[in-house]
Amino acid sequence: MDTLKRIALTLVIIGAINWGLIGLFDFDLVATLFGGQDALLSRIVYSLVGLAGLLSIPYLFEPAREHNDTAATGRLNYGTEFAEEEDFSRIKKEDNDL
Repeated sequence: MDTLKRIALTLVIIGAINWGLIGLFDFDLVATLFGGQDALLSRIVYSLVGLAGLLSIPYLFEPAREHNDTAATGRLNYGTEFAEEEDFSRIKKEDNDL
């Protein structure tokens, strides 16, 4: 089901970008790429974006899941998103005395 959510989200983003371009610059990217608004391929893309929007409606009502690292380890995770940092919580007492 996670794959379906990602596909729907991707199509909704494509639709949002297309509507933004139409609103700001009167430029329909989907129609330009696929041969005009009445072209079969454009109509398929428009239909898929609309279907993805409909499939995304239930996600508005899902409870927000918070990422909680303390549940698994019992302690806070102070790592960054790029690399793990040193765990300074285990420094010996004699190292702290200056």
